[in-house]
Amino acid sequence: MPDIIKNKTVVTDDWNILRLAEGETAETVTVPEGKVIVPLKTWQAQRDTLKNRPDIGVWFASDERAEELKGELAQFKVVAVDFPKFADGRGYSIAYNLRARLGYTGELRAVGDVLRDQLFYMQRVGFDAFAVRADKNIHDAVKGLTDFSEKYQTSWDEKNPLFRRVKREAVQTAD
Repeated sequence: MPDIIKNKTVVTDDWNILRLAEGETAETVTVPEGKVIVPLKTWQAQRDTLKNRPDIGVWFASDERAEELKGELAQFKVVAVDFPKFADGRGYSIAYNLRARLGYTGELRAVGDVLRDQLFYMQRVGFDAFAVRADKNIHDAVKGLTDFSEKYQTSWDEKNPLFRRVKREAVQTAD
């Protein structure tokens, strides 16, 4: 079983991500037993079959919208967002919307082309688990969560900008 970063710690991952092979469709793919994170389209196509399984999670492609699971999110222990390439930032918006607008409180996992340089920013928008790209050192990557000691802007993890958090003394000027 591969390792992931979860809550800033490297742990063994007991979930499998289902990716459709060539020729498979969301309607016809067989979802294996056990803990499986299925594509959103597979969940939508097989909802009646999968809805009673407590071991099903869902993953979003970067071109899908978080609102597609509005009202259903509470039933998933894991929701993942796929980053097909390092430069594709749409997953940040999906994560932020899942947390801030839709109130998702379960594990939110970044999967795909996930690298150390992204982790600090990913956690800012709500991710708490990261499946780092297989060719990268996960123990080095976990250090990326603490690359910066201060946050200037607001986000999911900090509701006030720095200028509102720092008390400054008034400066007296000579007249």
